[in-house]
Amino acid sequence: MKINTAEFIISNSDVSKCPLERLPEYAFIGRSNVGKSSLINMLTNHKNLAKTSGKPGKTQLINHFKINSNWFLVDLPGYGYARVSKKTKQVFQEFITDYFEKREQLVCAFVLIDIRLEAQKIDLEFIEYLGESGIPFCIIFTKADKISKTKIDSHIATYKKQLHANNWEEIPPYFVTSATEIIGKEALLNYIEGINEMVYKDINSF
Repeated sequence: MKINTAEFIISNSDVSKCPLERLPEYAFIGRSNVGKSSLINMLTNHKNLAKTSGKPGKTQLINHFKINSNWFLVDLPGYGYARVSKKTKQVFQEFITDYFEKREQLVCAFVLIDIRLEAQKIDLEFIEYLGESGIPFCIIFTKADKISKTKIDSHIATYKKQLHANNWEEIPPYFVTSATEIIGKEALLNYIEGINEMVYKDINSF
């Protein structure tokens, strides 16, 4: 898939105010400072479509971007930022949960994980939540240019082991990416394109 147009549509914290268009949506979420904005900008060929910042917790709303006029990329707030107040975390959690459980247009969530780190409890807990809620999702390992391939393979193996220990029969689809080195872009966009093709084959049901 080639992205020709990427347009910011709306930001809000109320799922009922998300776009009414019946277009497939792909939500991107992960721990704060996981490199989500950089990845989104890399995928869409824009330097500043998603705002990047050295300060974690920058994204605090549900952000909709219309891609090629036929699907939405949804940028969700990061989770697990310790310096955000407990009250703010609770508000974030409420509308993020609302989005995942009420948004009928959502066809796949992408959970971003920093490949440089060992398996993090908060990431595993969020993956468990998606699995238990029956929400289709994939894992995107970010910042692959920062460590060796050996370490990448080792960390992925650890995640597989952890998920098997939690009764997952197999690990969800996953992608290894780097916004800096443009790694994983084609594979990820082709995956989205494949889902879109299936969605639009039965357009009357969506």
